[in-house]
Amino acid sequence: MLPAAAVFHFPWEIISGSIQEGESVRTFGRLVSYQSEESRATLSAQHASKEHNVVVHTLFVEPFNPIIGAQYIVLGETENAEGEEKLYDLLLLIIVDGGMWDYVLHHYD
Repeated sequence: MLPAAAVFHFPWEIISGSIQEGESVRTFGRLVSYQSEESRATLSAQHASKEHNVVVHTLFVEPFNPIIGAQYIVLGETENAEGEEKLYDLLLLIIVDGGMWDYVLHHYD
């Protein structure tokens, strides 16, 4: 199920555990790393002078052209794994930095 329209969760809300496992979320962050062999991307956002990282599983939106340092909006479902919060089953990945608009949408077979 998709989150309500125009509802975003900040990365620090996701990390704090206020979002339940399996809940659909929409969030954002600057892409700081991408490991294509593991289908993992890390998005970062700053709040109260602290960096908050969210790990995103990108398997369902690959292939895409990652731009390190660019701002992304993501839509997916949360899942706890090894003590860190991840967004799994990523449905939508949008780059919104510098006037560039590009997106990758997961297609169901």
